[in-house]
Amino acid sequence: MPFAQIGEQALFYTVSGRRGPALILIHGAGGSHLHWPAALRRLSGATVYAIDLPGHGRSEGPGRERIEDYAADVIRFMDAVGISRGVLVGHSMGGAIAQMTALLAPERVAGLVLVGTGARLRVAPVLLDGILLDARRAVALITEWAWGPEADPVMVARGRRMMERVNPQVVWGDFAACDRFDVRERIGEITAPTLVITGSEDRMTPPKFGQWLAERMPGALFVLVERTGHMVMLERPDRVALIVQEWLNTVAQD
Repeated sequence: MPFAQIGEQALFYTVSGRRGPALILIHGAGGSHLHWPAALRRLSGATVYAIDLPGHGRSEGPGRERIEDYAADVIRFMDAVGISRGVLVGHSMGGAIAQMTALLAPERVAGLVLVGTGARLRVAPVLLDGILLDARRAVALITEWAWGPEADPVMVARGRRMMERVNPQVVWGDFAACDRFDVRERIGEITAPTLVITGSEDRMTPPKFGQWLAERMPGALFVLVERTGHMVMLERPDRVALIVQEWLNTVAQD
């Protein structure tokens, strides 16, 4: 599997497909590229890159404590693999990173797919404080809030184990970055075509977050996926992949 050198760090990524627009999948707090299902990582008609952010999955180095720094990492990744312009697909914290990248370097962003995210991502103190005090308990609470009532228990347990393997300091930095993130006053500056996807039972970023985004971003489309939680793309992988594919086809025709 390939690594991209960004500064002094090596960033792990997967790539699928060698034609069509470049899609960059950006996972959320405490996650990895495996937070994206195969249906999205292998989406047809596109070249899909799924990255492990610094300190996550197989990527080296410490994590970040500011969304701006993760956005800079995404831009450096694009430079390293030769992507001049791409569609950024971000979940939760990854959605914040995608928005920030579009604000910092709009010429690099051909479109955005924002999944389970918002223009402001405040974090409950019980999570932010608890991660360093009792990481296992905090991860258990995150897991409880992140999945919908119909989610496969095996998948939920696997997701919990994955987050438990991430350095608690990295997870804390992720949630601290989310807590500081607020681009509500600038969201109208993002003019790239945008698709916003939210699960109807999302307890971490309820549907009103996604609706607010779509209402204030020129030309944005909001799609609600019923009976799913914050991990909507893993709970309904085929449904979410189809939504993204159809949107991409529409954007390509515009």
